[in-house]
Parts: sequence; C-alpha cells; structure tokens
Amino acid sequence: MTDNSREFRNALGCFATGVTVVTTRRPDGAPVGITANSFSSVSLDPPLVLWCIDKSSDCFDDFQAADRFAINVLAADDMNVSNDMARTGRDGVGDHGFSDGPVLGLPVLERALAHFECEVEHRHAGGDHVILVGRVKGMHSRQYGDPLLYFRGKYAAITG
Repeated sequence: MTDNSREFRNALGCFATGVTVVTTRRPDGAPVGITANSFSSVSLDPPLVLWCIDKSSDCFDDFQAADRFAINVLAADDMNVSNDMARTGRDGVGDHGFSDGPVLGLPVLERALAHFECEVEHRHAGGDHVILVGRVKGMHSRQYGDPLLYFRGKYAAITG
C-alpha cells in the first residue's frame, strides 16, 4: 500500500467504536489516564480484554511501567471526560469522579457504563502502537445509559 495515511484513517473511521478512558497508577501512586477507542474483548475464558496505546503518547511510559490498568467505558454524557483525558500534556485524571476500584485500587469512573480492572497479561508490538492485553480481575457495569460513540472523526449517538 502506498502512503495514503489520510485515506486509511478515513476508512478506519467508518467503523463506529465506543470511547473509553484507560487509567493506571505511576510508580509513586499518582493516577494517570488517557482516552482510547481501541478497546476490545479477547476471551471469555480466561477473561481477557485489549487496548492499544500510541508510542508517542505523553503517558506511554506510565503504561509501559505499569502491570495493571483499568478500562472505563464512557456514557454518552461523558464527552467532557473524553475530551479532557485526550488532551496532550494533561496530568492525572482531573476532577471527573474517579475513585479507587474495589479490586486493584485503580482509578475507576463511578458513573461509567462499565469498568474493568486488569492485570497486564501480554504486551505486543503493533507498528506505532503497543497492544496491551489484560486479564480482568474485577468489573462493574450498569444496565442503563447510552454509550459515547466515535464515528468518522467525531462523536456520534445511537438513534432509532
């Protein structure tokens, strides 16, 4: 394939995804997080999920050093959380209602549609990203609320 990175991004944007915030703790215990839409389930037995982080992300080293992470699945009314956690140069997790998860003590967003506390099972090279596979050690979900979606470079909603 020739260098058609814009065309490739546009084609990928045709796949609607959910929006998550992935969190961990630095070695000093400080919380850190990043917006990601590269979340996917991998396996039910054992319970595995994955997400991908860009090697150029300003919190890449934090996630490379961590042996745990939490995936927080955002609701439609959490666009502000997504935008804030996507900002380059931001530090910590802000004042968005994160608390310590009950299983691994990772920052979880209490109002998220779901959150998964994970231990890193594998790391795989993936071009300009690293793929982190996590074994789910704890989770919580709520049965109401619409998801925050991303489609063709902007937020989208479920209609119908």
